Amino acid sequence: MAKFFYKMQNILDIKLKLETQAKNEYAIANAELAEEEEKLNTLETRRQQYENRLAQLYCDKLDVREIHETADAVELMKYHKRLQEVNVARARKKADEARDRLQEAVQDRKTHEKLKENAFEIFKQEVAAAESKEIDELVSYRHGQGDEE
Repeated sequence: MAKFFYKMQNILDIKLKLETQAKNEYAIANAELAEEEEKLNTLETRRQQYENRLAQLYCDKLDVREIHETADAVELMKYHKRLQEVNVARARKKADEARDRLQEAVQDRKTHEKLKENAFEIFKQEVAAAESKEIDELVSYRHGQGDEE
């Protein structure tokens, strides 16, 4: 039986490599997003702790200096939280773009795999037709041999 050879196999191989690369980039972007979100959560927790401490200071014996320091710390945490929210948004956008590239790479690979499947089906039909023709010729030859005797 003839061997199937896909003429565009090198393109399919490249598409597979591109898909793998896109998967890696997407995983990295997701990891960065998770890290940035964790930083944001940490900042929010610290801000909440400072606010709780500030509320406690208002209830206890008034220490104006500590109240000002704690209030400043709360404002500083709010500022850092806003900055971190920008970082999270940037990381989320990067992850979304990586996901889009991954989806495109998967789609390209699937398209080329479908083309390969179609080429293989055509190959199988051609082989079957050639075998059928060969069998017909063999039968005709044998039938012709039987008539001569």
